[in-house]
Amino acid sequence: MMQEGLLWFDADPKRTLAEKVRRAADRYRFKFGRRPNLCYVNPVTLGDGPAECHGVRLVPAPNVLKHHFWIGVEETSELRRVA
Repeated sequence: MMQEGLLWFDADPKRTLAEKVRRAADRYRFKFGRRPNLCYVNPVTLGDGPAECHGVRLVPAPNVLKHHFWIGVEETSELRRVA
């Protein structure tokens, strides 16, 4: 589960899903200083796309709008204990 993340919008039809995820991941890494590993994507945007891109697991989520990417770090129970 991800508690916080970056909401990224990319509706450019010339970019592939992988390019959009990479750009969102790059922005997340620049802003927060760590690599994201989870991205919630609208099922329509995800389509039959891959389950992972650039080390980021893609999860279909109907509550995320089309062309939006909610990207961040998945919190495991181990990470929550440390925080």
